[in-house]
Amino acid sequence: MVWKRKTRKKRQIAELHPDEILLDVDNLPAFDRQQFEGRMEQPLTKRSFNMLFGAMVVIALGFVGRLGFLQIAKSAYYEQKSENNSLNHIAVFADRGVIYDRNGTELAWNTEGNNVAPTFRNYITDGGFASLLGFVSYPAKDAKGNFWQSRIVGKDGVEKQFDTDLAGQNGTQLIETNVSGETVSQGVIEDPVQGKNISLSIDSQVQSTLYNGIQALAQKSGYVGGAGAVMDINTGELIAMTSYPEYDENVLSTGKDVTTINGYLKDPARPFLNRMTDGLYTPGSIVKPFFAMAALKEGVIDQNTVLHTTGEIRVPNPYAPGQYTIFKDNANHGDINMAQALAVSSDAYFYEIGGGFGTQPGLGIANIDKYSDLFGLGQKTGINYAGELTGTIPSIAWKAKIFPKDPIWHIGDTYHTSIGQYGFQVTPIQMLRALAGIASRGTLVTPSILKSTDGKPLGPVEHLSFSNDEYSVVFNGMRLDVTQANGTASNLMDQNIAVASKTGTAQINNNTRVNSWIEGFFPVDAPKYAFVVLMENGPNISTGAKYAIKPVIDLYSSTPSLLTE
Repeated sequence: MVWKRKTRKKRQIAELHPDEILLDVDNLPAFDRQQFEGRMEQPLTKRSFNMLFGAMVVIALGFVGRLGFLQIAKSAYYEQKSENNSLNHIAVFADRGVIYDRNGTELAWNTEGNNVAPTFRNYITDGGFASLLGFVSYPAKDAKGNFWQSRIVGKDGVEKQFDTDLAGQNGTQLIETNVSGETVSQGVIEDPVQGKNISLSIDSQVQSTLYNGIQALAQKSGYVGGAGAVMDINTGELIAMTSYPEYDENVLSTGKDVTTINGYLKDPARPFLNRMTDGLYTPGSIVKPFFAMAALKEGVIDQNTVLHTTGEIRVPNPYAPGQYTIFKDNANHGDINMAQALAVSSDAYFYEIGGGFGTQPGLGIANIDKYSDLFGLGQKTGINYAGELTGTIPSIAWKAKIFPKDPIWHIGDTYHTSIGQYGFQVTPIQMLRALAGIASRGTLVTPSILKSTDGKPLGPVEHLSFSNDEYSVVFNGMRLDVTQANGTASNLMDQNIAVASKTGTAQINNNTRVNSWIEGFFPVDAPKYAFVVLMENGPNISTGAKYAIKPVIDLYSSTPSLLTE
């Protein structure tokens, strides 16, 4: 029997490393259970894995829910928190410049404020300054609290005209805040620059006196409005310039009294209109001194020429033989010369020297236009004040354009133009500048609301070429207007100040209403100031503008120092 040797498959034994043997030997007596010594590792069960996965899902859903809550439901809240936790550049508002009158009286100034409520603008409470000074608009924020207007802005009058100078420049403050909106630190990184102060040529006492005179006459006699000014004929400085009615500057600046503001907007008397520069009016007889100068210059008449007036001029009607067109005078003045015609404001006299009659030649419409232009009528004066209008001087070309169905120029058109009617339209400031040209014997200055620092004109100057004799005739006539018993401005006769003047009444609204004017200058021997007053749209029986200027003449008469300013 063959014995087969059984062979056994040798078991492979993994190699043991000495450090493992030594480690096991060292730990045999006492296993460190805290280090999991002596324990056998076992795999996790399926149940354990499911529990762990479930826990992770719950935690993830919690994070997602919380994130949605923060990003959606509380987004606005945390957006504000985020903004609070930042560095902000905050405007440090500049103080607006102060506006003074010529004597240092404050007309517009500031009350202390802060970055939440910027400085408040205050205005002189005496009447007559609103249309001159204007008003302001304060800084404003949007719905998020951000400034869309970051400074005080001038909206009318001097406040608007000189806004750049008055405004100054805002500074910047850096403020650090935390998430609670609390200020952590702050500091100014750019200081504000205060606005420039401005000294106007206006005398506040004369201004308020003139306004009160205009207001009293308007309320007494039924005028819709009025305006007036006093000007230094050598420098062009406006000592007063006012318009009635006016608005309350503080009401417009704050914008809170909506009822009052709407009342201003709907008021037919137009309180926002500065009638001195922005109003156009039919001048009436106050143009007569200028056409008197023109007639003397052109040799149409001389100072000794006497014309016979009968209270009217009758002109044969070329379209109806035997019939006449009648041009009425304000009275039958008989035989009068140039100075007397000015004193009594004879329309018939100026019809004749304007358009001619019989053997008496007239200027004609071409010369009327020429001398109107020479004195600056129907033109801007160049005053340093926004909103000035021009006007209209009737002419042949003007009529052809305005009345295409009746373009032919008639002698009656010349007559009416020569007494400041027909299509004549001027601003009161134009008439003031023109009259100053006569009062100064030939210097047309540019009106200014700023004070001259050297006693010289602030704007361009033009010179007129008339003789002293021609000026003297008009001086004499305008002086007689005050000194003669039948002069149209005899109420201005004053023992302390010699005044020369010319009144005017312009028919409007189909002769149912009138504009009343007065212009003049004083003292006659050495003229320094010229004045003009317009009373707008009153009934035919209204008391004239000469009564509005009377308080100003009385003021100068009782305060001699005003004449030496």
